[in-house]
Amino acid sequence: MSEFYTMKIAGLERNLEMFPVSDSLDIAAFIIFGDVELTVAGCAELLKKVPAFDVILTPEAKSIPMAYEMARQSGKPYVIARKGVKVYMRNPLEVEVTSITTQKKQHLYLGETEVNMIKGKRVLIIDDVISTGESLAAVRELVGRAGGIEAAACAFLAEGDAADRTDIIYLEKLPLFFK
Repeated sequence: MSEFYTMKIAGLERNLEMFPVSDSLDIAAFIIFGDVELTVAGCAELLKKVPAFDVILTPEAKSIPMAYEMARQSGKPYVIARKGVKVYMRNPLEVEVTSITTQKKQHLYLGETEVNMIKGKRVLIIDDVISTGESLAAVRELVGRAGGIEAAACAFLAEGDAADRTDIIYLEKLPLFFK
């Protein structure tokens, strides 16, 4: 039997299913895929809170719908930091990251085309949830190595201690559930 954590995000109520991360910790899983209503509403709310920017950057994959919608609403382009090198990526930049949800080392890449879109530009970093900050640190490293200037980092949710951070913009706090 599944347990849920109920919360409001951008004025919309959602039931987030609970999952164990370890013997002592559960998380309420926030999955934006398929939730068009929340994607549109949440992106509109985030755009009200962020400073001026030129391009959006998001890590693959769960926040891609957010990147698309924020780009659509703002008229600005978006770039995806990929988890693998594709044949069409020339001279890729690479950083390593370990996040709470994957629990293993991954890599993020930007190809030359994406680097050129970021170089010298104000970059809005977006993600669905910021928790430990590991993914954010990796994306920030990519922005710096690509010659971009971070405008801000934002997410729909700040999980656990991330809600106390002053270097991110978010809509709602998401608690961690310790056993």
